[in-house]
Amino acid sequence: MRLKIILSTILSGLLLIAQAQIKVGIIGLDTSHSIAFTKFLNGKDKKEEFKDFTIVAAYPYGSKTIKSSYDRIPGYIEQVKEMGVEVVPSIAELLERVDCVLLETNDGNLHLEQAYEVFKAGKIVFIDKPIGANLAQAIAIFQLAKQYNVPVFSSSSLRYVSESLKLRNGELGKVLGADCYSPGHLEPSHLDMAWYGIHGTEILFTVMGTGCVSVNRMTSEGTDMVVGLWDDGRIGTVRATRTGKNGYGGRAFTDKGVVSTGEYKGYEPLLREILNFFKTRIPPVPEKETLEIFTFIEAADISKSKGGKIVSMDAAYAKGEKEARKLIRKLK
Repeated sequence: MRLKIILSTILSGLLLIAQAQIKVGIIGLDTSHSIAFTKFLNGKDKKEEFKDFTIVAAYPYGSKTIKSSYDRIPGYIEQVKEMGVEVVPSIAELLERVDCVLLETNDGNLHLEQAYEVFKAGKIVFIDKPIGANLAQAIAIFQLAKQYNVPVFSSSSLRYVSESLKLRNGELGKVLGADCYSPGHLEPSHLDMAWYGIHGTEILFTVMGTGCVSVNRMTSEGTDMVVGLWDDGRIGTVRATRTGKNGYGGRAFTDKGVVSTGEYKGYEPLLREILNFFKTRIPPVPEKETLEIFTFIEAADISKSKGGKIVSMDAAYAKGEKEARKLIRKLK
């Protein structure tokens, strides 16, 4: 059975590369990301570099409990229809029409169940941030993806700010530490830093790389400060703000001086990575890094519950892994 899945996946990948027009499907019309990606791939001013891809179908649902998300769905349905997208009544019908999937549902709690359908169909998928509402869901998604041999990756668009990537690649000096920030609005159904704080966290890990070993968090009504210690002695922080004028960015401390992590300029750089991933089937962000980001986020919540005490990343991951096994058993 597993051999059949692997052979089928390889064949679908070869066909995807060979065909003239690659058909993309969207799951979730409850986020502005869905509209932005559709405009890039189906809009009248479509760039030549995107010519091989067209969004042909969308399943609109979608958050059922987050009002700021589900209120958008009717309007977004009409917008994608105007750009030539067929709106379908089920994920199963969407999967019959497409080669690859943008899983855009805003509510991370739905990603595991929705991704499972995609994996069983053998379709390559990008899962927009957050990959799940918590670490256990993220672990379960990657384990199921491996079981069905389906490539998957997830990322915030803040990863692809050019200066952050230069810092990651060592072009602006050796990174000795970083302080990053983003809005920190909370959604009760998600880990605190998984909702908006994911952006600042993604910047931090883009610049610092993996290797975080412990986390602690100081929190107030309007701000969170999460501090991570890396295995080589470096320290990185994420400030998540809920008051005042919000922004995205940070400072990296290098052996050549203090460097900005760069200015956010939209979704297009992320989309380029997604489309290249659809063609090559090589995730640009490794599973290990995405899971370390979510372990950091989980550890931050544990630290908060313990009054700001330092929490081991290993302990946080072990907790998430145990819960993931239960999620997978329940799903099947």
